[in-house]
Amino acid sequence: MRRLAAIFANLLILIEKMPIKKSYLNLLFWLFIAGTGASLTVLAGLYLYLSPKLPPVESLRQVQLQTPLRVYSSDGKLIGEFGEQRRTPVSFEELPDLYIKALLSAEDAEFYDHPGVSIRGLLRAASQLLKTGEIQSGGSTLTMQLARDFFLSREQVFSRKFNEILLALQIENELTKQEILELFSNKMFFGNRAYGIQAAAQIYYGEDIDELELHQWAMIVGVLKAPSAYNPLANLERAMIRRNWILGRMLELGHIDQATYEVAMNTPDDARYHGATLELYAPYVAELARREAVDRFGENAYNAGYKVYTTIHSDYQAAAQQAVVDGLLTYDWRHGYRGPEQQLGERPEDLSSWQELLSDTPVYGGLLPGLVLSLEERSAEILLANGDTIELGWDQSLSTARRYLNENARGPLPESASDVLAVGDLIRLRQIGGVWHLRQLPQAQAALVSLDPRDGAVRSLVGGFDFRQSNFNRALQAARQPGSSFKPFVYTAALENGFTPATIVNDSPIVIEDASLEGAWRPENDGGTFLGPTRLREALYRSRNLVSIRVLRSIGLPALLDTLEKFGFDREALPRNLSLALGSHALTPMDMARGYAIFANGGFRIAPYLVERIDDDHGEALHVARPATVCEDCEREQEEEEEPVSLIADIYASEPERAAETGPDERLAPEQPAQLALLDEDEATLEPLPIAPRVLGERTAFIIDSMLRDVVARGTGRRARVLDRADLAGKTGTTNGPRDAWFAGYNPDLVTVAWLGFDQNTPLGRGEYGGTAALPIWIDYMRSALAGKPDRPAPQPEGIVTVRIDPENGQRAQPGDPDAIFEIFRAEEVPPYNDNGNGNGSSDSERLPEELF
Repeated sequence: MRRLAAIFANLLILIEKMPIKKSYLNLLFWLFIAGTGASLTVLAGLYLYLSPKLPPVESLRQVQLQTPLRVYSSDGKLIGEFGEQRRTPVSFEELPDLYIKALLSAEDAEFYDHPGVSIRGLLRAASQLLKTGEIQSGGSTLTMQLARDFFLSREQVFSRKFNEILLALQIENELTKQEILELFSNKMFFGNRAYGIQAAAQIYYGEDIDELELHQWAMIVGVLKAPSAYNPLANLERAMIRRNWILGRMLELGHIDQATYEVAMNTPDDARYHGATLELYAPYVAELARREAVDRFGENAYNAGYKVYTTIHSDYQAAAQQAVVDGLLTYDWRHGYRGPEQQLGERPEDLSSWQELLSDTPVYGGLLPGLVLSLEERSAEILLANGDTIELGWDQSLSTARRYLNENARGPLPESASDVLAVGDLIRLRQIGGVWHLRQLPQAQAALVSLDPRDGAVRSLVGGFDFRQSNFNRALQAARQPGSSFKPFVYTAALENGFTPATIVNDSPIVIEDASLEGAWRPENDGGTFLGPTRLREALYRSRNLVSIRVLRSIGLPALLDTLEKFGFDREALPRNLSLALGSHALTPMDMARGYAIFANGGFRIAPYLVERIDDDHGEALHVARPATVCEDCEREQEEEEEPVSLIADIYASEPERAAETGPDERLAPEQPAQLALLDEDEATLEPLPIAPRVLGERTAFIIDSMLRDVVARGTGRRARVLDRADLAGKTGTTNGPRDAWFAGYNPDLVTVAWLGFDQNTPLGRGEYGGTAALPIWIDYMRSALAGKPDRPAPQPEGIVTVRIDPENGQRAQPGDPDAIFEIFRAEEVPPYNDNGNGNGSSDSERLPEELF
């Protein structure tokens, strides 16, 4: 109001100085007084009417800008961003000087001189509208635009404009110019989901704000006027006109010199869409983390700036992703080349249409699209999406590109490049060590999941070849038959029910009549061979199907179901027939990893978890994981504790009763607070952290672990010996067809499961077993994950003894027997001495249950 009064006073002075007759002067004076009075009365009325309805401007100091949900690895690498608005707030001190000059030149050249409203600016905008039909510089100040964007609608009515002016004046009274610029730069919409200048810089140019040049800032600022009309991605021609006008304004206002202006004007624009700048590719992990955040906090999680920190380690995840891609491409290539994805025909004179097609073709699994331009006898010229051309040589997979016929057959080796490719073929390429290789998108899929067996933290997870191609997460959603990789659970049940690693079981044909199996079932070993009487340890590392079936028939389904329930498997979902011994029940890789973690940690059941912590936008923790953790020392301390404090005694008063019910080998680990508890001294309250329960006796866990180490040392997993480690254990798995290839394995630090197969459950092809298709993925991953980590030998628990046995019958060998081998037993289960065939003792077959023969 004071500014209006000053304007009125100045007008009176001007009128008095005008050389006009007194009668006319009086008339003009009273007309002006009447008009001005009426205007002031209207304005005052509007102010009194609208002012109470305006929102409090001081709320801008506590404004919550909508920022997306971000997902990070455990070591702080960004792996995902979710939300409608992409925004990364910056402080005023971080605003580049060139950006501020470009912004003020385009939107509000008098920003530092006006109190929020510029009369001159409004008059200039009106003049431009009358002269050109378009407003170039805008009539609203930055402060007015900020007021409109925060508090008002965009409805073009006078009351809204008046509110905008009043709010702008209040904002200027409440905030400094620097605060207004900071809010404006973080709040405004720059098109393509970009809110704020940092998001705009990343989306249009893939750079941070301190890396942009003058012509880029002029382009970004130009978008503000109309994000859809002046967007360089949608309308480059109009955007360039706007950019160049802003550069001219900067020159006119003295913000840049002539030379700088000419360089910027002559610089072509290179804006293109850039997605979120991710530091680690882990889309399956990011999606799982997003889902958990939304489940916990609702849709608000998308715009409240929450940060989700996962248990994933970036090095492990990168190794897992590479291992899955390499494993699938290797499997796919050895089954033959299926031909181009598309055939475009003859090469056109103008390659722009081909290049546009390549630019629109997505990159999956790092495989770049390319188009064949020409062929020589043993090479091909290939066009890439960026316009470059490369030569695909004969030795770079052209010489091995035999045609795919079916899963079991390929065509002959090619003799020339034309046997493989034709001009116009859309193909896939992979660059390895600077050399280009012909490849193709695999039709098979694979998954890998890796856990810390001590607490269940997921260290890496890959759900398929490429999330953009298929977001179906096979690590958690693909329930497939695990085949022989399920056998260790059966053998564990056997060890809990009187078997030893030296127990002899007959590996011979068997016919089973079972109504639930729809008639007679004649299971076979792979290859149709039989070993006859076989020790349990050997049967596992040689993966003998018939031994597993005889073992299950001997101990009974109830005993196996009891054991499987301890491992966390759903008892009600498991089949009630002998096919369970061969892994007929469908499980996911995560299910298998959880089960194998018990082998790796010595007998404790853990629960896999992915989200370590969720913070709000101020860094305050909203959720912190509290996983049940293995604590062997807690067990020992509980046994050694002679007189626990009364508080602990009260809490665990029922422990003897629980121990009596479960037995000494299966006793649940007490939630001993000695090392894993927090005691509030003021309130004297105990807050024990959860401890993983023991579900497998220590000695049983040690024995089955030693048997699984033999699978790697001398059995179906022996390819893993290439890692040159003595602490690896695991089991291969293959289903009929073969249709599924598995390897589940571990060392004390890491349990990892790899699976490969078709989503349609079609055959993989002859010879594609767990040891040939899945194990290479596991090896590649573990090579990287365990690099630099020393071997971890398994400590032998009390009550385990090592004796020499006769490998033929499992009995204790006589001293001096040259064929004897070492075996481990529980002390009370050491077998009797071998009778050396003198007939004085009972034979092994006479002592064994009938079901085993």
